[in-house]
Amino acid sequence: MAKESFTDNKRVRDLIKLMTDHSVTELELVEDKARIRLKRDMPTGPVGAGAATVISAAVPAAAGGAEGAAATTQVDDLVAIKSPMVGTFYTAPNPDSDPYVRAGASVTPKSVVCVIEAMKVFNEIHAEVTGTVVKIMVTNGQAVEFNQPLFMVRPD
Repeated sequence: MAKESFTDNKRVRDLIKLMTDHSVTELELVEDKARIRLKRDMPTGPVGAGAATVISAAVPAAAGGAEGAAATTQVDDLVAIKSPMVGTFYTAPNPDSDPYVRAGASVTPKSVVCVIEAMKVFNEIHAEVTGTVVKIMVTNGQAVEFNQPLFMVRPD
């Protein structure tokens, strides 16, 4: 009997069923030189394989909060950098990396301040303002909503 490989669709379907039946959200298997990684966002959501793609979600601030742009809102002397989408907030590109920014960090409109994962795509969020990060409003791995404040920045 031939050994099953990860390229065997039946084996992948069996792994997905196993994940669904046991509420597993992430699974990685390595055999010989083959590797498969399956991950899903929600117990009822779709399962994807492989590494995520990183795309930019920034649009110039002049767009005024247009969909897909990191919206900013002025409150007192602070500007809020808001989420341009629903997803999961991450402070760094991967768990082993340093955060993009910390409280006290200087940012420019092109500075990447975080990534938001939506449907297995990691979207870079840009500051869209020049200033100093005063407060980070959400925690790493937290689900965020559209237009939710992520950072408070004191503009220069």
